Amino acid sequence: MTFHATVLTLYPEMFPGPLGLSLAGRAREEGKWDLDAVQIRDFAIDKHRTVDDTPAGGGAGMVLRVDVLAKAIDHALALNPEAPVIAMTPRGKPLSQERVRALAEGPGVIVLCGRFEGFDERIFDGRAVEEVSVGDIVLSGGEPAAIMLLDACIRLLPGVMGAASSGTEESFENGLLEYPHYTRPAEWEGRTIPEVLRSGDHAKIAEWRKRQSEVDTRLRRPDLWERHEGVRVQSASGAQRETKD
Repeated sequence: MTFHATVLTLYPEMFPGPLGLSLAGRAREEGKWDLDAVQIRDFAIDKHRTVDDTPAGGGAGMVLRVDVLAKAIDHALALNPEAPVIAMTPRGKPLSQERVRALAEGPGVIVLCGRFEGFDERIFDGRAVEEVSVGDIVLSGGEPAAIMLLDACIRLLPGVMGAASSGTEESFENGLLEYPHYTRPAEWEGRTIPEVLRSGDHAKIAEWRKRQSEVDTRLRRPDLWERHEGVRVQSASGAQRETKD
């Protein structure tokens, strides 16, 4: 099954962009995924191809029209009915590796890219559109965020990454940040690779990497560490209850 991405955008020329290079570009050439960048303006209902209007109630900027957006979404769903529709917006739920992995296991995704002041809110009531944010930042449009989302999905598709473990031994896959990496030279400006990594003892290396992941997560991302600890405690409690029963 080919992963099919449809991007609804006012700037289709921005695609594939970086997705046409490196792993993603090679995977596309090999038919592991494909892409349609669809011009939202093609679904405008007037001769001027208008896609936006002034905010109801007043205010700065312009808002993307719900009738135009709905027609664009309906067009994309007709071509890939099982694909989820995701709108890239800072008002959305933070994107997670768990969500990326779930998307990569599906038939593809329809990505709606915002511009101006964003979307008419009624599109989220009238269509099943999932709001997703790539961080607590505001971009000039949803296209860079869409590229980020698609890149995260594509690299998880079967056969895209070389090593089978590459997609699992990474930050966020187990609720922790990834352990630090080293390579040659063994010494650089007086700094050496940790001795355990040169020991050849795979059990000790695995333990060191696990410990470093925990330390780095606790120091750098206390929010992740808190969730990780909560899951561990809950898991252990569940195991104990099962044992007692």
